This record gives sequence, C-alpha cells and structure tokens, in this order.
Amino acid sequence: MNKITPILCLASTLALSANAVSAGTLDDVKNRGVLTCGVSTGLAGFSQKNASGSWSGLDVDMCRAVAAAVLGDDGKVQYKPLTAKERFTALASGEIDMLSRNTTWTHTRDTSLGINFAGTNYYDGASFMVMKDLGVKSAKELDGANACIQAGTSTELAIADYFRENKMSYKAVTFDTSDQTRQGFESGRCDFLTSDGSQLAALRIGLKNPGNAIILPEVISKEPLGLVVRQGDDQWFNIVKWSLNAMIEAEEQGVTSTNAAKMRDSGNPANKRLLGAEGELGANLGLSADWAYNIITQVGNYSESFERNVGMGSPLKLERGINALWKNGGILYAPAMR
Repeated sequence: MNKITPILCLASTLALSANAVSAGTLDDVKNRGVLTCGVSTGLAGFSQKNASGSWSGLDVDMCRAVAAAVLGDDGKVQYKPLTAKERFTALASGEIDMLSRNTTWTHTRDTSLGINFAGTNYYDGASFMVMKDLGVKSAKELDGANACIQAGTSTELAIADYFRENKMSYKAVTFDTSDQTRQGFESGRCDFLTSDGSQLAALRIGLKNPGNAIILPEVISKEPLGLVVRQGDDQWFNIVKWSLNAMIEAEEQGVTSTNAAKMRDSGNPANKRLLGAEGELGANLGLSADWAYNIITQVGNYSESFERNVGMGSPLKLERGINALWKNGGILYAPAMR
C-alpha cells in the first residue's frame, strides 16, 4: 500500500483547516474559562479516566499545567479523548486548544499538517511485545509474523522500515485504539504487538496475565512524544512550550510543589524569576507573574509528574533513563528561563 498519497491528502486537508482557525487561542480559553485538551482514549500512565470520571497521567498533567498557567486553576480542563487517526483533525479544526496525546514529533507532521510541536515530554522508541510461550527472544525472529498495530501512528512506518531493512516480512493487523490493539494481541489475533516502549509497558499491565508477556530488547526508532498546537498563533505556542519548560526547569532548580512558596520568598535569583517574584517572564507570555508558580504548586515539577504517573512508584515502573535531566545522564533540558 502506498502510504505517501494518504499522508499528502491529510496534510492538505489539515493545512486548510488550520488556516481557517484564527489566532487568539489565549483569549478564547480565557473567555471560555476552560482549556480543551486532546488526550488518548485511555493509556495507563499517560491519559486515563478512572471510574469516577477523573483523568490522570503524564500527558494529562501537561493539560493541567497549561490550565494552571493560563487560568490559575489546573482543574479547568475539558478532556477530549481522541484516537490516533482523529487527533490532528481535531486540533486543526479548533475542536481542541492543544494536543497532549503521546504524539511523536516527526518531520512530515511538523512541516505539512499546519501544526507545531511545543516540546517533548517523554522520549521513547518503538519496540515489540510477545507472549512468552511464542519462544521468541529477539525481533529478528519475527519474520512472517502477524503484527498488532494501532492505525494512524508513526509505529506503522517504523516497523515497515525495520522489516524492510532486515529483509523480513510481516502482516499488519490494525486497530483504532490502544485498548483494541491490546485485546487483539491478547486474543491471539497476532504474534506480537508493536508500539512505543512506554505504551507497551502500559498495555502489558492491562493484560489478564501480565507476566505471560515480555517486551523484546530491540528499540527500532526515535519517538519523541510531545505537545502539539496549531500553527499561526505564536503566543499560544510559547505558552504551551514554556509551561513544559517550567516543569523541567523547576526540577533542575529543586523547586517542588511543597517548597515553591518558600523558594519564591527566599530562594536564589533563578528561583525568584521562575516563580514570578522577579523579572518579566509572565508578562512576556501575556500571563500573570505567578503562571509558573501555579503550575508547580498545583501540578508539580517534571520529576513529580513522572514518578507518580509512570515512574518506579507507579504500576508502569519505568526508569527515568534518557528522560532524566541532562546533568543526571539523560537528555531532558529546558532553555534558560531568564
């Protein structure tokens, strides 16, 4: 199947939709009194709704952070669950204000869909999950196998490249949602499930017998997952981008949800700038001086969000790895806030 033509058609449609949506998202959100944020249809650790209807996860925390920065209240978010195929159309049409839905930043998406990636909140890579009784220890042993894949994801192209490069073949069995993909894998419709490593960890804990599945060691692609906004509204782009940067910078400065008030009053100059006691960081964004203070006190710094949602204290038990700060052996890095 030729994937280039559908991508070009989608790009043309979304670019037209994005152009039809005017700038001024900040005013729209303020006038509405709520941020509309696109999330996944349900992925443990990233965006998941519980029985009482409350959303949580690493991606959900970014929606909360922007609401805290703009509206002063991280609870003023309307979550819009979207499949991978729906997400870009929803953003371009103005149905949502921002997308925070484990979305990979790629050249084609960034340059042809009328969207801007506002930063990466989780660095990942595509991998493979199999049942132990398949007896497979490496992806190189999957020649001729059936693959469960979520439609509309960058994984579709990653796996095609990998199998072609290694002169192997596979048959794709596609699904619309991650939950459907997990169910297809568990019911035996395919030999392996392929997705981002973090998503595989989330899907594995949703299996009836998680211990029966293993994630193979190969990581076959770069999958920087991040926040997305429409092109044409630089102010909103900056607000979303610097909301993420504020959480990363807060971790680096040692500012947490519990000590932010003290650091704002008696911390060093960098603490005071970040928390709004000095400087014009808020004014430069068109926000109040306490925009970052609200993010950190209501949502937390990046480490706090990571650990409670996907870290070793969560069901996913993911290590920081490359998502650690640059000074701790990772690649996480925020530009200077000055």
